[in-house]
Amino acid sequence: MQATSGDIAALTELLGREPAGDFEVVVRDGQGRAAVIRNAPLMRDGTPMPTRYWLVDPKLNVAVARLESTGGVREAKRAVDAGELAAAHAVYAAERDAALAANHAGPRPHGGVGGTAQGVKCLHAHYAWFLAGGDDPVGRWVHERLTAES
Repeated sequence: MQATSGDIAALTELLGREPAGDFEVVVRDGQGRAAVIRNAPLMRDGTPMPTRYWLVDPKLNVAVARLESTGGVREAKRAVDAGELAAAHAVYAAERDAALAANHAGPRPHGGVGGTAQGVKCLHAHYAWFLAGGDDPVGRWVHERLTAES
């Protein structure tokens, strides 16, 4: 869903500056506010944007940050199947890369979820993609933990 002026204003407030790239809202919360956005693969100035899906819901961000602060990245890395995670990174990268113009000759984003090609870098990025419908084992792991807490 195309970002509305309200979505852009909310993201501007969250960032403390205007967004440097185009995005669309792919998940909204119960009040209709953006919860997950999908970024264009390139910012307006041509800089690669490796984070395709971004968690912008403030409450979810805090909950995931709490999970990260208690060793969640290491725990998730141990808990998920490495082959399944590698496959998720490849699917994520392929989707992002398919959004680039066929004739794009400049710098390209690289890596998978959160810009990494392997392992777990950021639970927020994995959870955002999971909420947007991605088959992400780390996002699923995060969801199970957050659901168990509530």
